[in-house]
Amino acid sequence: MIYLDNSATTPLCPEARLAIEQAMDCYGNPSSLHARGLEAFTLLQKARGEVRTSLGLGNADKSLLVFCGSGSEATNLALFGVCRAKTRYPKKTILTTDGEHPSVENSLRQLEKEGFRVVRIGTRRGILDRDAIRKELEAGDVFLLSMMAVNNETGCVYDVPEIARMAKEYDPGILVHCDAVQAYGKLDIRPARQGLDLVTVSAHKIHGPKGVGALYVGADIMKRKQLVPLVQGGGQEYGLRSGTENLPGIVGFGAAARVMTLCREKDAVHFEDLKRTLKESLEGSGIVFHESAGTSAPHIVSLEVPGVRSETMLHYLSSRGICVSAGSACSAKKKEPSRALLAFGLDEKAADSTLRISFGRYNTKEETAELSAALRQGLQNLVHRR
Repeated sequence: MIYLDNSATTPLCPEARLAIEQAMDCYGNPSSLHARGLEAFTLLQKARGEVRTSLGLGNADKSLLVFCGSGSEATNLALFGVCRAKTRYPKKTILTTDGEHPSVENSLRQLEKEGFRVVRIGTRRGILDRDAIRKELEAGDVFLLSMMAVNNETGCVYDVPEIARMAKEYDPGILVHCDAVQAYGKLDIRPARQGLDLVTVSAHKIHGPKGVGALYVGADIMKRKQLVPLVQGGGQEYGLRSGTENLPGIVGFGAAARVMTLCREKDAVHFEDLKRTLKESLEGSGIVFHESAGTSAPHIVSLEVPGVRSETMLHYLSSRGICVSAGSACSAKKKEPSRALLAFGLDEKAADSTLRISFGRYNTKEETAELSAALRQGLQNLVHRR
């Protein structure tokens, strides 16, 4: 099996697997005051420190890292938590992009129903419409900005730290949330230095376990009471995410984050090498690469196989033992065009023929060569059959 859908999820790294196995023997509740509870709490805090280190956070930094059940839950906590803390304030405008992950887009649709105004900034060819951002900032009604660092379908990189700087020049009180799930482990994400108030990350995108995410919460957020919890209970995770922590998952997250911190630059070079190899091997095939007019993440390739529906090609590749995606795993089963691809500038026909290939640490050039050969063969067979 050749697995090239690492933006959907990644295989566990050996270090995370071992850490999870060992943590499963630690059955104490981290909130308990006896010896077993202290043992569990120690493991929890060690993992928290490893994820904090991966985000460039030192011991003196007063920010919080809140463990959640997924990246989507962390994003929901950021958006609903801020908006429901701010309902007494007059500003009602939230800035986002027109190609966000469903965890952001669907949350914002609900917030629109609750009376907030959401402005979706264009991202055609992977470029943020900065004039539109300035226009909204000048109007003076923006209180929250929520933008992804890397688009999960196209791989386009958005300079969220620069947009955060721009926003805070207009109003230092504007809060900035960044969905960094696809950027984490591939780009340098350092929220405390980049002007980011809230940042979402996830374990299973960096060779950690599924079912564990985290939300970075800047130090001033809690001081100003700008975030309220969505889950009420025993007050775990600084009172922001009640419920007994998933200790094995969190420990696995910590181990994966530790390895990722050591390997990030090497991995990025590896991904770029695989991407370049794939492009060179498909020259003259008729397959179209959707290139960003700006910067692209090293691990994601968006390509179009003209005349073949993406679902058809996906099944063809799967029959040959090759796993790729027809878009975001969170929306792949929907029978409608990808919002992200349409926002990028593709028409519905091109979007319906687009595949996403996403590399992980363990992929090889030999696997890329097999993918290239299968794509060429599939293009020939499937278009002719049609």
